[in-house]
Amino acid sequence: MKRKGHPDSSALALHAGGDLGWIAAWKTSRHVAGCDECREEIAAYQGMRESLPALNELPNLPWNRMAEEMRANIRLGLSAGECVREAEQEEVERPVPLFAGFRAALATAVVAALLVAGLILERPTPSIMSASVPVVQVTGDGVERRAGDQGFALMHEGVEVKNVTYSVGAQGTMGASFVDPQNNLVTMTKVYVE
Repeated sequence: MKRKGHPDSSALALHAGGDLGWIAAWKTSRHVAGCDECREEIAAYQGMRESLPALNELPNLPWNRMAEEMRANIRLGLSAGECVREAEQEEVERPVPLFAGFRAALATAVVAALLVAGLILERPTPSIMSASVPVVQVTGDGVERRAGDQGFALMHEGVEVKNVTYSVGAQGTMGASFVDPQNNLVTMTKVYVE
């Protein structure tokens, strides 16, 4: 960390070991001559440098005993691995049925759900014409309201179906609008169900 007006810590550490370049060493020496704080930091670096060689020595350890323990642990690990490998091979050799227990029940439930969904989605819809409930529907000739076998239709004769615009309301209304080809007037019809 560089303090204002002081050399940074790395320069002081290099100066303490005599590893600073000669120009930087001259500048640092001039500063250290008048700065007690930097002089103390250099002294701390020199003390640390003197204690480092003592850390490099290895303590007296029983290397042969440690080596024997390591070999014994390795042999034990290999033996344990063989036991596990034999147990895994026994499990693999034993055949497991494809659908057993819970999996069979789950597969059966899924197939049943698919069949029910298919029947619901594909069942024939009841005929609108036979229902006694009033229904508004679009036919090829117009818009009609029908209840059972009775009905009322607003026809648009002579108009192609592709030129008719149909609209459906949320309250049970249906309408059709088109341009009458005979008189070029816009015809709009709307039928309500009550």
